[in-house]
Amino acid sequence: MPWVSEEKKKLAKEVGLLSYLLANEPHELVKSKCSRGEYRTVTHGSLVISNDKWFWNREQFGGRSALDFLIKVRGMSFVDAVETVLGIKISEASHDSSSRPTGTAVALPVENIKPPPKKWEFYPPKPQPYSNKAASYLQGRGISPKVINRAIQEGIFFESRYYNPQSPYHKTAVCVFAGKDEHGKVVYAAYRGIGTGMKQDKAGSNKRYNCTLPANNPNSRHLAVFEAPVDLLSHATIQQRNGWDWDGYRLSLGGTSSVALISFLERNPQINRIMLHLDNDAAGVVAARTIKAELSADNRFKHIRVSYNPPHCGAKDYNDFLLRVINMEQEQKQHTKQPCRREAAL
Repeated sequence: MPWVSEEKKKLAKEVGLLSYLLANEPHELVKSKCSRGEYRTVTHGSLVISNDKWFWNREQFGGRSALDFLIKVRGMSFVDAVETVLGIKISEASHDSSSRPTGTAVALPVENIKPPPKKWEFYPPKPQPYSNKAASYLQGRGISPKVINRAIQEGIFFESRYYNPQSPYHKTAVCVFAGKDEHGKVVYAAYRGIGTGMKQDKAGSNKRYNCTLPANNPNSRHLAVFEAPVDLLSHATIQQRNGWDWDGYRLSLGGTSSVALISFLERNPQINRIMLHLDNDAAGVVAARTIKAELSADNRFKHIRVSYNPPHCGAKDYNDFLLRVINMEQEQKQHTKQPCRREAAL
């Protein structure tokens, strides 16, 4: 039976997640712009590390140590997690009596670790008969009616009601950005509040199937990748406004994790060109670099050409870029109208 001494167990529990990642996986850490001393991870954008604690907002659980993280998030056994944190082979040492601590400390059987919270069974949000409020919300963010209608027809966007009696957003209208599996079944849903700051994934969502706007040609070899569904639709709107002759898939990651991207590529092996349209900030730059390295190291994806194409004009993301373009066009129209009005007055 594998065993862990009290001494080693205590040492492992004292290692904080931030210290562990700084020493072993510094590329996983992203400094928060909102709070000093707070970090997030590249793989799990909603996992926050602060004050020697961590909390995974998407799954609604957390912990204190690196040991908790490796067990609850990465699914390691207790022994494997202790080995990883301490950098030793406990399972091998357990059979060598000379490696056991002397004195009163004795070898202990591995304690039963409380497993991660059971995943919620996913039930797709119920669409409202009409999506007027949700459509108006997107139009307010510059998304064209044509793009909105296509998203509704594809079944990846609709209006719903948020139900959670414990939440201040209970029964409020929300936008739903849905993701479908290979059979066209909705298995992922991201809520975005209408007129509120509510933003979260529906419990039980399968993030491998994130919101995707398919290409007109199902054999298209091009893929554009975004952090959020609104950026995806903004890119499609910009294409429409500029008359771009481009037909490819558009995929939202729902953050900066590569989970949805890897899953998409496994289902679409014809893809040979990827444009990473991630946010124009530190997290976006780090995520783009990490994703490029991950794809390059995987023999299945080495043939894919990958580029990082952040938004222009100092915009943070593609929705910000779209709104800036619209504002500039409106200012130009106002400027050209003014001489005409002066001439009419004369």
